[in-house]
Amino acid sequence: MSEFGEGEGELLTLTYPKPLPMRLDRWLVAQRPEQSRARIQKFIEAGYVQVNGVTGRAKTPLRQGDSVALWMPPPEPLPYLLPQAMPLDVLFEDAHLIVLNKPAGLTVHPAPGNKDGTLVNGLLHHCPDLPGIGGELRPGIVHRLDKDTTGCIVVAKSQEALVKLQVQIQKRIASRQYLAVVHGQPAGDSGTIVGAIGRHPVDRKKYAVVHDDSGRHACTHWRLVERLGDYSLLRFKLDTGRTHQIRVHCAHVGHPIVGDPTYSRCRKLPLELPGQALHAVQLGLDHPITKQRLVCEAPLPEVFERLLAVLRRR
Repeated sequence: MSEFGEGEGELLTLTYPKPLPMRLDRWLVAQRPEQSRARIQKFIEAGYVQVNGVTGRAKTPLRQGDSVALWMPPPEPLPYLLPQAMPLDVLFEDAHLIVLNKPAGLTVHPAPGNKDGTLVNGLLHHCPDLPGIGGELRPGIVHRLDKDTTGCIVVAKSQEALVKLQVQIQKRIASRQYLAVVHGQPAGDSGTIVGAIGRHPVDRKKYAVVHDDSGRHACTHWRLVERLGDYSLLRFKLDTGRTHQIRVHCAHVGHPIVGDPTYSRCRKLPLELPGQALHAVQLGLDHPITKQRLVCEAPLPEVFERLLAVLRRR
């Protein structure tokens, strides 16, 4: 940057309105809630913030009427994340977010031993501006779905959208509903499963309902959609979003999800499946910028439809 604010990036000019002074870094965090305080401080240290035309410091006291200019450079590309072309089933997209219908077998983000071929790699090809949003290996990822769980997933295309969507998940403003075929028939037509989820005490690759401080509160509401002989089609609504939550809760109450390779082992399958018969059928959220309610629905995968057809013929 040869001069302040030149080149690609975003230049913001703000006026400090309060009669009482406040530190520059604290006020900027309040004005840009999508940015962490550490990131704001890095901008200041790099000379990207001026107060009345003079380079500011984190502790610079702001006084009423001060002019604050913040230049935010574009996010740096992440060298360990490579864009990869792949088909994406887009349910909704605009400049701020994208909602996808994720297929089975697709991991959401890279992890040790799985550095490419993920949804993130495909998103980087589809949305070149994603690098740097959220950082680490999960640019733009608001929430995740297990590798073999299909259906709705939302991805933010800006840091502001990411923060606001994550808040909606935490405060249950966003609603997530799932369909699953489970073994057996639960008593009644609806219910709620409450049980803290933590690492399995023996198999550390699994999760379980635990009864000590190692678990995190989890709540799953279920409703019977259809009885299918030795199986049932259930609809779920989540109050929390713990890892493997629906899968663990279903197994805990004795009705594991059909095809679940981790929590429903050694059970005969009515049809060969790529994984658990669990589908994120609906996602509702308030648009992070326009505030309008957005509800997306993902059609059932073909193999899920075939499974239901087989069970209905029995």
